[in-house]
Amino acid sequence: MSEPSFRPKYVSFDCYGTLIEYPITPITRELVGDQIPAGQWDQFVREFRGYRYDQVRGEYYSYEQVLQDSFERVCRKWGVKAAPDAGKRFADGVRSWGPHADVPEPLKKMSEHYKLVIFSNADDSFLAESVPRLGADFHAVYTAEQAGFYKPRYAAFEYMLDQLDASPEDFVHVSSHTRYDLMPMHDMGFRNLILLDRGYDPVTHGYDYVPVKSLDELNTMLGI
Repeated sequence: MSEPSFRPKYVSFDCYGTLIEYPITPITRELVGDQIPAGQWDQFVREFRGYRYDQVRGEYYSYEQVLQDSFERVCRKWGVKAAPDAGKRFADGVRSWGPHADVPEPLKKMSEHYKLVIFSNADDSFLAESVPRLGADFHAVYTAEQAGFYKPRYAAFEYMLDQLDASPEDFVHVSSHTRYDLMPMHDMGFRNLILLDRGYDPVTHGYDYVPVKSLDELNTMLGI
């Protein structure tokens, strides 16, 4: 794995799961109840995650509906009843969640030295509520709604590059999600990639990203 550039023009971030908590599983459990046997619960959660990923690989449409449709798909596969308001309940949860406890202090410190950017797989209304909770100044905040594409679509990252009149080598990009961010960005020529490892995805080989356990560790790497 290559070491990241220590003087990028931008440090860019995924938002949900990486900076903002994403405890979607408790809401899923409330919605499903006892329809899934305890011994199969982890598999159901993994498959729901996979359906959310698959659902955003086409044309853009609202994130709340993405959540509804992916939940209905996994419930149909498992032969369980899907609540008709599941998407809204998930979306309300996302809008209510705050930052991981280890984020605000090092992120604010980072913002004093680098231009910070967010690209999020959500709609503008989600970021309008979530970003102020992070407590740091951001140079730019981009969303799938603005781009008209979700990650991992290349067009989503191309939108960020176009808006900043930038190229892949201008970034250190930080995400806790390999399939949505780090793997497609690597294939597009981004090389300064950081996995903030929160246990969502297994660490894979061949994509030249650098795993870290905290933003404090990243700040040290960036010379802060």
